[in-house]
Amino acid sequence: MTSGTMTKGGGTAQTSSQTTARAAPTTAGAAGKYLTFRLDREEFGIAVLQVRQIMALQDITAVPQTPDYVKGVMNLRGKVIPVICLRTRFGLAAVEYGPRASIVVVDVRAESSVMQVGIIVDGVSEVLNVAASDIEPPPDFGGAAAPSYLLGMAKSKDRVKILLDIDQLASQVANAAGVDAPRGVRRSSETNPHEPAQ
Repeated sequence: MTSGTMTKGGGTAQTSSQTTARAAPTTAGAAGKYLTFRLDREEFGIAVLQVRQIMALQDITAVPQTPDYVKGVMNLRGKVIPVICLRTRFGLAAVEYGPRASIVVVDVRAESSVMQVGIIVDGVSEVLNVAASDIEPPPDFGGAAAPSYLLGMAKSKDRVKILLDIDQLASQVANAAGVDAPRGVRRSSETNPHEPAQ
């Protein structure tokens, strides 16, 4: 169905009602290999190409006046990088870190710049090859837009794995930890009051 709109010269230009409709979320380009990890009872995935290293928990130096989910910074082969706890960032209940807790070091990309961030997870699961046909857009949260760091929902066997855009998620950390976020990545001031016990 189309509707007419008047132009400056009095003519009528035809525009489709579809052009004014809200664009549907897309998962184009999200297919590929993902490193999956566990937070509480849920499983998440990040692009395996952005994973630099998986390590056991290390000594972390706290940074004053940062959100609870920013655990601090660590020395990775002579380079200081920020470290966050994803459990805390996502508002999950505070728990003691278990024996499978790990730090996943990822490359955060934007335009011509790259930075590294360590993320603490409850446990690393596997590398999963996700086909485009197995990915659905993030659900409609009662009319509110899905967080920018949600890439989509991957169907794997009888479970759903939440795919994350680590570039968008890490921009919030860089801002909170006093590290310059890569250009082109949006910043956020969201914080969370929960924190795992030490």
